[in-house]
Amino acid sequence: MTSQAAVSFSGNIKKALAGLRRINLEGLRWRVFDAKGQVLGRLASQISTVIQGKDKPTYAPNRDDGDVCIVLNAKDVCVTGRKLTDKFYHWHTGYVGHLKERSLKDQLAKDPTEVIHKAVLRMLPRNKLRDDRDRKLRIFAESEHPFGDRPLEPYIMPHRRVREMRPSARRAMIRAQKKAELQQQSGNETRKGKRKEVKADVSS
Repeated sequence: MTSQAAVSFSGNIKKALAGLRRINLEGLRWRVFDAKGQVLGRLASQISTVIQGKDKPTYAPNRDDGDVCIVLNAKDVCVTGRKLTDKFYHWHTGYVGHLKERSLKDQLAKDPTEVIHKAVLRMLPRNKLRDDRDRKLRIFAESEHPFGDRPLEPYIMPHRRVREMRPSARRAMIRAQKKAELQQQSGNETRKGKRKEVKADVSS
């Protein structure tokens, strides 16, 4: 396992290779996911599908035929909405009153790999195969990894399907836009009227 690529790896090599000896890697593919610019939930769902082997015709829920997943650029993952400030991770230390919490923004700054790890792990079924599937997941904050000597296959994310807006929602959006335009026009007219009144008062 200690190859030239592993020696040139500048990160924590012990953590990167931990648990791989317990897995039977024969016949498995090494899939590489680039998290740069990807939405966290969509990326985690694709990783959980591959790590369980659901993309293979030989999938069975009682067998662990999933491939090894290597995730790169975890620090550049994206989220939608206001999840950076509104999403929190909670844990308890075991002492009375020691309920801790950390926002997604702080967690990305502290350890971005843990964000993807938790998202994928919570999508896996809680059974005896979960630990081995977890060992097949390798996440790195940068684009550097110690598996350069392996036959890596880049994973191409499927095209994002955007659902068309319903006619009622579209009509409501158009009404809201027209209302905002009318309010803006009326506000501009009132401002112009006030300016004219001020000029008239000054001239008189």
